[in-house]
Amino acid sequence: MESTSELDQATALAMLDWQIELGATEAIGDVPVNRYELETAPKPARAAPSVAAPVVQEEVDPVAVAMAEAARADSLEDLRAALNAFELCGLKAGANSLVFSDGVPGSRVMIIGEAPGRDEDRQGKPFVGPAGQLLDRMLAEIGLSRAENVYITNVLPWRPPQNRDPETQEREMMKPFLARHVALAAPDVLVLMGNISCETVLGRRGITRLRGKWEEAWDRPVLPMFHPAYLLRNPAAKRQAWADLLALKARLKRGD
Repeated sequence: MESTSELDQATALAMLDWQIELGATEAIGDVPVNRYELETAPKPARAAPSVAAPVVQEEVDPVAVAMAEAARADSLEDLRAALNAFELCGLKAGANSLVFSDGVPGSRVMIIGEAPGRDEDRQGKPFVGPAGQLLDRMLAEIGLSRAENVYITNVLPWRPPQNRDPETQEREMMKPFLARHVALAAPDVLVLMGNISCETVLGRRGITRLRGKWEEAWDRPVLPMFHPAYLLRNPAAKRQAWADLLALKARLKRGD
C-alpha cells in the first residue's frame, strides 16, 4: 500500500490548479527560506523625500529699471520705444495710447505738462483738449507755436484713471524718462505747467508762489507757470500768466 505522503501525478496537478485559482503566481524555490530571519533582518533606510528649495523672487525696483532703460536711449525714437516697452507702470494697462510729445524737437522752448487727459489719450498727443487750445493762443501772443518753435511733453505718458493727480511713485518712476527726454530734446528753456510738473522737476509744490520766478533744473533755466486748465477755471489768473509769458519772451530775446 502506498504511503499517504506520496501523491500521484493527478493529485499533484489538481493541487497546483487549486493554488493557481487562489492567486499563487510563483513556485517555491529550490532553497528553503527561514521567514524568522527575514523578519529580523534590518530594512533598508527609506530616502527622505526631496524638498525643493523655495524660489526667492527678487523685488524689482521700477525706478532703477527706468533709469537703466532711459540711459540706453540715444534718440527720441529710442526713448519712445523704451517707454512703449516699459511694463512696470500700472497706468499703461488702462490707457489707450502712449502720449509722448508734440511740436518740434530741438526747439528752444520745451513745455512740460502734468499728465494726459481724455482727449490726449485718444489722440496720443499732449495738450490737445480745451487746455491745449488755450495754450496755443497763449504761445501765439509771444510769437511761439508748437508747429514751429515749441516742443511739448508731460510728466506722465499715460492717462491716470478718472484724470486723477499722478501718484508720487508714478512720478518717480517716470522721472528718469523725463530727464532723458529733456537731455535728448536739448531745449534752452523749460516751462513747467502746474504743480505736478514743479514737484517732479523742482521737488516743490505751490504754483501760486513758484510761478513767474526763474529756477534751474537739469542745467537749464526753468519757468513755472499756471497750467492752462487752471486758467480755464480761474480766468482772473490770466493776467499773471500773461506776465509770465512776457518774462519768457524777454529771456528768449536775451538769449541767456
